[in-house]
Amino acid sequence: MSHGNARLAPAGRMILVQRVASGRPVAHVAKEMGISRPTAYRWVNRYREEGPPGLEDRSSKPKSCPHATSPEKTAEVLTTRAERRTGPADIASRTRVGVRTVSRILSRAGVAKLWELDPLTGIRIRAARATDRRYERDTPGDMIHIDVKKLGRIPDGGGWRADPNQSARNHNTGHTKVGFDYVHVAVDDHSRLAFVEVHPDEKGPTCAGFLERAAAFMASHGAPVKRVMTDNAFAYRLSKDFQHALSTLGAKHILIKPRHPWQNGKAERFNRTLQEGWAYRQVFDSNQARTDALQPWLDFYNHQRPHGSLGGKAPITRCN
Repeated sequence: MSHGNARLAPAGRMILVQRVASGRPVAHVAKEMGISRPTAYRWVNRYREEGPPGLEDRSSKPKSCPHATSPEKTAEVLTTRAERRTGPADIASRTRVGVRTVSRILSRAGVAKLWELDPLTGIRIRAARATDRRYERDTPGDMIHIDVKKLGRIPDGGGWRADPNQSARNHNTGHTKVGFDYVHVAVDDHSRLAFVEVHPDEKGPTCAGFLERAAAFMASHGAPVKRVMTDNAFAYRLSKDFQHALSTLGAKHILIKPRHPWQNGKAERFNRTLQEGWAYRQVFDSNQARTDALQPWLDFYNHQRPHGSLGGKAPITRCN
């Protein structure tokens, strides 16, 4: 069983090592497998130094912790909390334990927050903020999430990754820059119905045209667009073309808080699904081949693929 915080199991780490050993760049393999480059280098280096045993999990527990809080002091903190029902600052002053240490002790013990308790009896009467219920708009089209994912273009022939006669050396010395594809995505908040197009840029007119076509697609499936959520990219925030498209639709523009991409989480999560199911699903021999494979996969996603957030049903089942 892998470590709880590990992105790859030992079998996945071996696949990583094998792909790198075949001559592929570590950065490319890391991107495909959804891990960072430092993590990929760590597993590759451990394998080189220790072989297969180096890919197994290591305990993160320190060999010794001379400054650990004693069991007696931990019990005193928990007893004081149960009796006094006060916060970490008051408990720290009574037990002579640091405030942050008190907070960690309470967290590890799973002690309920004060606001969850009945002030008279101390019984937990309120649900925690952490819940399995995710926020979701009530009707299709009430809000769509829009984002752009940048993908490196594929040279004709598939590049050295698709040609066993090439190596990393002749790839690097004979490489011609091919640029990027900008994959524009729109995801309906309620149904998860998705609309995707590949464009050569992410400029204002391009984003505006994509919004118009995405809105027409959503409306044709019973999801007329009322709100549009985006990040703070210039094309969304400052483009007159994009703002005109919004006003034509009569849709409200919602910008996420800067440096808070999780607020547009449905689009971000769909980007990951898009990469796993389409962009990195196989080795394509040309950029056009990858582009041609997008629509069949998107039809499968909208009409057949079971969605975990929809009880195993396809997004189209939530549209009128």
